[in-house]
Parts: sequence; structure tokens; C-alpha cells
Amino acid sequence: MGEPRIKRAAIREVSFGEGVTVVEPVNLYECSIGDDSFIGPFVEIQKGAKIGARCKVQSHAFVCELVTIGDDCFISHGAMFINDSFAEGGPAGGDRTRWKETVIGNHVSIGTNATILPVTIADRVVIGAGSVVTRDIEEPGIYAGNPARKIRGI
Repeated sequence: MGEPRIKRAAIREVSFGEGVTVVEPVNLYECSIGDDSFIGPFVEIQKGAKIGARCKVQSHAFVCELVTIGDDCFISHGAMFINDSFAEGGPAGGDRTRWKETVIGNHVSIGTNATILPVTIADRVVIGAGSVVTRDIEEPGIYAGNPARKIRGI
């Protein structure tokens, strides 16, 4: 039997703003995290991802490459971001040219276990727990469901 390659969760080459709190274990690498933000345990934030100022990213959240999160955002437990839309019927794998970016505005709250596909979300939006965001959200409001739809304004 062969020996496995073991890689450990780590904090590597992260640009931290002032007053950031990180609760280990986490896997943060080649990303940036803005002033006064909080990163909970069991979070992964990948290369090139950007977290704004005064954000909270709760436990078990996954923020992949090509995700930008604005200021004053809340990412709840288990929220997942996807950068591969399976546009050609299967995973893009390591072909980064087929990955798409996600941009989250300011004052956005994303509920527990929500899944965010490659989209743009406007400022002042709430995404309900368990929702799947498949399309851009262009106006403030509360969105929920699969696919997420506007429930009401804020």
C-alpha cells in the first residue's frame, strides 16, 4: 500500500487588515481579509478571494477563488461559494479559464447552508438559509428558495 500525501490546513500568504480575528483551525491562503473582520473555525478561503472590512465569516463556510465579498457582510455557517458552473456539462477541473467570478456587494447577509453560484449580488441583500443563488441579484431585498427568488424588499 502507498503512503498518502498529507497536507495540513494553514494560514499562508494572507493579507490581513487591522483588527482581524481568526479562530483556528482554518485554511486561508493567498487571499485578503479586511479590517475588523472575523473568520470562524473550519473556514476555507482560497487564493485570490477578497473579504471586505467588518465582515463575519462563520464556521464551515467555503469561499473559493474568484469571490469578492464587500464590506459589512455576514456569511453564515456552512455557506458555500461555487466558481465552476458546469457550463459544459461537467466540472471544469483545473481549467481556471472556465471558472467564473462572484461579486457580493456591501451589507449582504448570506444564511446558513446557502449556495452561491457565480453571480453578482447587489448591496443590502439577505439570502435565506438553504437558498441556492443561480442568477444575479440586482436590487436590495430578501431572497430565498431554490432557485432563490425575491420574497420582499428591505
